[in-house]
Amino acid sequence: MQRRSTINITLVIFLALLLLHGIRSGEFSDPKHWFIKTLMLLPGIIIGIAFHEYAHALFASKLGDPTPKFQGRVTLNPIAHIEPFGFIALIFCGFGWGKPVMINPNNFRKRRRDELIVGLSGVVMNLVLAVVFTALLKFLLSTMGSAFSIGSPSAGLRYYLQLMVIYAVQINLVLMIFNLIPVPPLDGFGIIIEIFNLKNTQFYRVVYEYGQWILLILLLFGIVGRILQPAVSICMNLLFNIFGIPVYI
Repeated sequence: MQRRSTINITLVIFLALLLLHGIRSGEFSDPKHWFIKTLMLLPGIIIGIAFHEYAHALFASKLGDPTPKFQGRVTLNPIAHIEPFGFIALIFCGFGWGKPVMINPNNFRKRRRDELIVGLSGVVMNLVLAVVFTALLKFLLSTMGSAFSIGSPSAGLRYYLQLMVIYAVQINLVLMIFNLIPVPPLDGFGIIIEIFNLKNTQFYRVVYEYGQWILLILLLFGIVGRILQPAVSICMNLLFNIFGIPVYI
């Protein structure tokens, strides 16, 4: 309970500072533009978080741990997976997280292997969703034409539909890459720990204990942003190139 309270306090401080930064930088200077953009982001955020956490719960259940099922997490219902702070962070800050799926590793048949699979399942799901939404975007561009080409109208159903799908690709790549950062409570930490078998080391105990503060420092000093922005851009350009979608859209 103490650790949970500490994490919540950390997140409140972090979100307050980022909100203040957004106000000072003029991000909310055009409320109408911000509101429309937020509406366009919501489907990608809700789907990305729900499928990410569902993947964790599903694989844990399939590998022998009934805990997620008992807690009602083996579902695609977003309500079961939305974590308020993570949801707000995605809207205001461009990165975030869902409600962590609780597991009991003692129920796994091969504990180290199965923990690694469960850890990887969420980020792999976001990658799959990014590919699916890129394919959907290709279909929309092929059947409707690009709403982003020179001479195309800057508004209308076609524009907003295509923009919503582009944001869905972006959000899922953000969730994938952000969760791969090897700092608790993110998935990347558990993945690294299981790959290199570090659970019984001093490194694991120290980083696990102070992980939320390490992550807060990385966020406040913009290190996470400097990782996310180029990584998401590279992955997005790669997907668009694979599907033959012009990057300029």
